[in-house]
Amino acid sequence: MICDECKVNPATVHITKIINGEKTEMHLCEECAKKKNLNISGDFGPFNFDFEIEPFSVQKFLSSFFEPVSKEIRRTNETLKCDRCGLTFPRFTQIGRFGCSNCYTAFRGQLDPMLRRLHGKTYHAGKVPKRSGGKIKIKNEIEKLKRELQEAVNAEEYERAAVLRDKIRELEQKLTEK
Repeated sequence: MICDECKVNPATVHITKIINGEKTEMHLCEECAKKKNLNISGDFGPFNFDFEIEPFSVQKFLSSFFEPVSKEIRRTNETLKCDRCGLTFPRFTQIGRFGCSNCYTAFRGQLDPMLRRLHGKTYHAGKVPKRSGGKIKIKNEIEKLKRELQEAVNAEEYERAAVLRDKIRELEQKLTEK
């Protein structure tokens, strides 16, 4: 796609503006976008299209998941420290790496919500090849059902728990047959 402004360079900046259901698009090369000074609010609202920003950083991306909700949580996070390597939680959010294997345990309470937001669960489920993973799939399903069963019992949903128990028994029977 060619730049709408200079009609020479390839367009690398694509802007879509929708106001009251009316859609307008603009395709610009980087030079024309800079000339239009898109880093200030104007026709494009409060968005910052500054092209001189630093590149994508995994550390900054990960640290965005650790934004504390309240001042009390922020104070708790600031005092968290790994007792083996001495890494503090604020330092971890800056560098994006743990200092040792014990950091996983030390910061577990802060990691679980982040992992749940990123992956939808706090444990590694992995993937199993369709052709060779029959027993592994059944074992994973049993583990999943056992977690659901525990949740159902905790919530006092005994009918659901009974159904889950029966599914677990059925899968365990299949496992012993193979």
